[in-house]
Amino acid sequence: MAAPRDKARTGKFVFVVTGMYAIIRTGGKQHRVAENDRIVIERLAGAPGDVVAFDDVLMLAGAAVPPLIGAQVPDEARVFGEVLAQQRGAKILVFKKKRRQNYRRLRGHRQEQTVVRITAISADGTAPEPRAQAPAAVESEAPAAAATADEV
Repeated sequence: MAAPRDKARTGKFVFVVTGMYAIIRTGGKQHRVAENDRIVIERLAGAPGDVVAFDDVLMLAGAAVPPLIGAQVPDEARVFGEVLAQQRGAKILVFKKKRRQNYRRLRGHRQEQTVVRITAISADGTAPEPRAQAPAAVESEAPAAAATADEV
């Protein structure tokens, strides 16, 4: 009997299941997400700080719950996330060439992306309570008074 192979050497991913996780579909791709995960996805409408809901949940699973796959996933299952940033991906160069025709074209492209932090996974579709916002810093009037004194 052969000894078990070292998974670190084979390059396979080892997932440690500590809480609930889900597989969602967005932007034509599937993502495995858990709470507090940070994912980069295709562009979504929303400003940083906005809450987004992913309705297309393909699988739900957890440490103590058997996995629900496909039709077993409740229709009201949702994954909620907070938009962290809107950014552009790395530049992709598209080069076209036809040999012996002196035809060469070089075009660049940068994909619009959204960075999202997963805040909650809900099997019944209930949204998490919004987190308390930190109070905005109150600007003191002393620097403004000093600026007007310099102008005189």
